Amino acid sequence: MTARQHLLSRVHHVSSALLGSRLKCARQPGFNTVQRRLRSTDSQLASLLKVSPEVADALATNKPVVALESTIYTHGALGDDLYLEDIVRKNGAVPAVCGILAGVPTVGLSTEEVARMVHEGAKKASRRDLAYLVGKGLTGTKIHGGTTISGTMVLSRLAGIRVFGTGGLGGVHKGGENSMDISADLTELGRTRVAVVSSGCKGFLDIPRTLEFLETQGVLVSTFADGRQENVDFPAFWARESGIKSPSVVQTEVEAAAMIYAQEQLNIETGLLLANPIPEEHAISRQDMEHAISVAVREADEKGFSGAENTPYILRRIRELTEGRSVPANKFLVQSNVKRAAKVAVELSKLMDGSRSSSQAAAFTIQSPGTPKVKVEIKPEPSKVTQQQQSNTADILVAGSVALDLSCDYAGGVDAEGNKVVSPLAHVSNPSHITQSVGGVGHNVALAAHKVSEEGKVRLCSMIGDDIAGATILANLEASGLDATCIRKLGREYPSTRTAQYVAVNDADKNLVMAMADMAIFSNHSFPIYWNSTVAATKPKWLVVDGNWAETDIQTWIEAGRKHGARVAFEPVSAAKSERLFAAPKRGGQLPLRLFPHASVDLASPNQYELQAMHSAATRNEYFTHSWFEVIDTFGMHGSRDKFVRLTSAEITDMGLPQQNIQLLPYIPTIITKLGDKGALVTMLLKPGDPLLRDVHHTPYILARNYNDHPHVGGVYMRLFPPVETVEDVVSVNGVGDTFLGVLVAGLAMGGRVENLVDVAQRAACLSLRSYESVSMELVGLKSELRLAVERE
Repeated sequence: MTARQHLLSRVHHVSSALLGSRLKCARQPGFNTVQRRLRSTDSQLASLLKVSPEVADALATNKPVVALESTIYTHGALGDDLYLEDIVRKNGAVPAVCGILAGVPTVGLSTEEVARMVHEGAKKASRRDLAYLVGKGLTGTKIHGGTTISGTMVLSRLAGIRVFGTGGLGGVHKGGENSMDISADLTELGRTRVAVVSSGCKGFLDIPRTLEFLETQGVLVSTFADGRQENVDFPAFWARESGIKSPSVVQTEVEAAAMIYAQEQLNIETGLLLANPIPEEHAISRQDMEHAISVAVREADEKGFSGAENTPYILRRIRELTEGRSVPANKFLVQSNVKRAAKVAVELSKLMDGSRSSSQAAAFTIQSPGTPKVKVEIKPEPSKVTQQQQSNTADILVAGSVALDLSCDYAGGVDAEGNKVVSPLAHVSNPSHITQSVGGVGHNVALAAHKVSEEGKVRLCSMIGDDIAGATILANLEASGLDATCIRKLGREYPSTRTAQYVAVNDADKNLVMAMADMAIFSNHSFPIYWNSTVAATKPKWLVVDGNWAETDIQTWIEAGRKHGARVAFEPVSAAKSERLFAAPKRGGQLPLRLFPHASVDLASPNQYELQAMHSAATRNEYFTHSWFEVIDTFGMHGSRDKFVRLTSAEITDMGLPQQNIQLLPYIPTIITKLGDKGALVTMLLKPGDPLLRDVHHTPYILARNYNDHPHVGGVYMRLFPPVETVEDVVSVNGVGDTFLGVLVAGLAMGGRVENLVDVAQRAACLSLRSYESVSMELVGLKSELRLAVERE
């Protein structure tokens, strides 16, 4: 085999690239077969490009396409809730996120692929970095690259995309005439024919010299006038005015499209910069920005920040000096630019309709200085975008915490009299056995459901920090096979972004003595738009929400679940956090939770202390209203103590647990109270016609029946399930209750009924009691038992 043949073989094997005269994309999730006919001795360069089926189909049929950079996700500080792809679609175009995925230059990255890049880490990829990253990929080193404006322009040109929407262009830094600190974005515009829609360049740059440089490069710079007629400024990113007159003005998207069309027909290979001022309602005044920029640039110079360190420092100081206003302004301007880019792409598509038949293959020519032209045709097979979107769905979505757990088990000892000491001593160091594992209530529930689900898909939505604990968690999730694409990694630009950690101190008998938890990342950060879009995209049968979220986020998750047709389960986490479900209404507002038959929450699984806390919160915040009483009154329960004792025990009744369950039923129609070695108490509000009301085997557990033909209430079911076994060899109590709920919800998602699933869920909990892991690896052995429980009549 020749060296060239060996390299081509490696290309096919390592990067699944397209090779030969009729070459195909590898069969990977999200990509269809794409044929490229390459006419050039150097055609293999273009063959490395991978184009998603949706983008390839759009290019082949002259649908409008907008390129998007990936560095805004991999290195940006604006969060994941930008919804740029959604904005492009809503305005009639197809989004194409560009980047280097595991060494493969890709146009049309999926949401999961972008999330993978963010979680695994990516290098910034400008034009100069593309060959390095792709070459590494060809030899087996798969590195991700978030493409900058420059890198995205190169990939866009290769794919034949004419319009690119982004935030702000790089430019000439102040003092650039001496430092030569000039962004590669400018030289890229001078050599690559792509229309870039941005809010000018970053406001702290030398705008006059930036415009002068672009003029030298032969780049058309035109600013959208937005109705203004004279003296239109070139925008200064956060501010609409810069004090520098724009070289030219464009009035409408139709005009902008005509300029792009003319540039292509004239075969002018330079790019175009279409400057789109930030919307007026989100702009920061020129005076405020000039002051903040002056201070930030002066400090950066005094402290010696230069090169790659200069821009991050200046942006951070500007954020501080504007009291955080620069961040939302940045977000809004990016969204506005992408929206305008989509409208321009739509108008350009209309112009292009007269230039070629939509049935032809998409053809384009690429040429860099000193290299021959490469003509590329893309002939896609029918797109499978619908199948790709379906793959995003899940049977169970768990929204909750993931944490690094430390379990400290006291080794035990003897006192001076020779008596066994079970509990660790205060104020001194105690001998112990310390184990580390990945836990967190949300993680444990999701992992348990994942292990017993046969073909059902389980996803975890959570947050981690950019630290060692976060990296450990991601590696563990990958090893376990649990889908982690919905986990957000928050960079250090966010405050209090430590990955959650939990430390449990247990006595010699493995009973919890005390625990310390750092869950600030969940209570300090909220991304409600992202939470909603996650539920909308996954379309789960069951949504599990744990109590680690802030009150407002718990309500956001619950409402998102109801909106998109999911059944909702609540895991209280702790007595204090369980109260968050029954939050106080906002002043003059309605109660956050709705009542049966339209209850916001379908199921909750508190222990006895969490149940008491939930009931106290509901009482304190006045949830027991007249509307609540109307539901309670349908139960027809009077003098029920004897029934409670018969169905549970005198001890449990005297603790008030049955009464508390009954009073919370109108808000949570199914409550499973975990009672440790006493088993599990199931209390359910049954609808008319429920089989349990007619089944003689369940008649003893019917606490109350409705005899008034109520349209929604049929009766109340209460049953104490005794423990399935007594566990003597307890290893750890961490994650036991979470395992119970995870297995139970897995069965419910498969179509099972609560009363048939409780014993399997208890058996799973016993396995975790015997495990050093929060969720026992042996849960997979319960798959067949769970299936039988689901199928039980």
